Amino acid sequence: MGSYFQLTEEQTMLRDTVRRLARERILPVAVEIDRCGIFPQDLYDLFVQYGLPTLAFPERYGGGGGSELDFSIVIEEVARISGAAYMNCGLSHLGAQPILLFGNEDQKQKYLPSICKGRKIAFALTEPDAGSDVGNIKTKAIKDGDRYILNGTKRFISGGKEAELACVFASTNPGAKREGLSCFIVASDTPGYSVGTSEDKMGLRGSSTSELVFEDCVVPAENLIAEEGAGFGIAMAVLNVTRPTVASAAVGIAAGALEIAGNYAKERVQFGAPIASFQGVQFKLAEMAIKVETGRLIACYAASLVDSKSRKLPSISAIAKTYCSDIAMEVTTEAVQVLGGYGYCREYHVERMMRDAKVLQIYEGTNEIQKILIARSVLK
Repeated sequence: MGSYFQLTEEQTMLRDTVRRLARERILPVAVEIDRCGIFPQDLYDLFVQYGLPTLAFPERYGGGGGSELDFSIVIEEVARISGAAYMNCGLSHLGAQPILLFGNEDQKQKYLPSICKGRKIAFALTEPDAGSDVGNIKTKAIKDGDRYILNGTKRFISGGKEAELACVFASTNPGAKREGLSCFIVASDTPGYSVGTSEDKMGLRGSSTSELVFEDCVVPAENLIAEEGAGFGIAMAVLNVTRPTVASAAVGIAAGALEIAGNYAKERVQFGAPIASFQGVQFKLAEMAIKVETGRLIACYAASLVDSKSRKLPSISAIAKTYCSDIAMEVTTEAVQVLGGYGYCREYHVERMMRDAKVLQIYEGTNEIQKILIARSVLK
């Protein structure tokens, strides 16, 4: 693997291939995906055909055998065109992590090959009263012989409507709070598993965000990942691995907005000259570029720490997610400003990018929570 300062020849080819794919296949329908809130199945099938969603999964399960840095390169290029496309491309990368990191070999052999062939899996952690406070999860899993009975509701589950599997976090010891959390693999066709309300969101509209409802849902004991009480550790380890992906998506959205703003500034004439010739606009573009390039470095660094299994990963992952999502919001907002009135119109994409960027500061741990984690690392 090349360093995060210089891509290898293979990584450069990967980036260029995905960039071409995104511009040719996603860009023409990006506005319509946002308008109707539906991601085309043929585009997801195309991602699977190229092996993108499971690029970083081991080859022995049907994955691409690539690195997390490879996957970050893919996500940046996809997000550069459409945030909704990034969410669909990255859905199973997040959802399958509990199995990849903590599942036993039987679980990996049973589920990962089908996921690599396109079966979607969701990560079901959040609840109506348990967002940042994971210890407040109310979903219960009560053991009954060689099975568990799940009851509860999950909220804001990305891809929940389409997912055929979910890694569901539930309490097997309600009095123990987060120490009582466990993680289960649950198929969507299990009796008692249903999809509730789907959210009408401000951004990432082509990616479903739904409730999952469990009513006396019977799950075989063999679907417990690791052991009872391991759920909190599983969730935190997964998020450490996937936050660099969020960071790369944020860089991609920001880079896409910068590209549009730069091209517009060269074409838009006011006072007899392209606005790109005005120092005020040049300074805006320069500051946007500084943020994009800096963000890319920290995102790639964080991804490389996943690959090296570095002890620094938790803090650097939090830093990357926080910084990159913040600069995505700043850069997209400035892009709207450069385009002026046109930036406020859907035709020019940047208003969509601004809406898509906002949630990156919220999900997979709010940036306020990330700062607590970072501060603890500093003080430690």
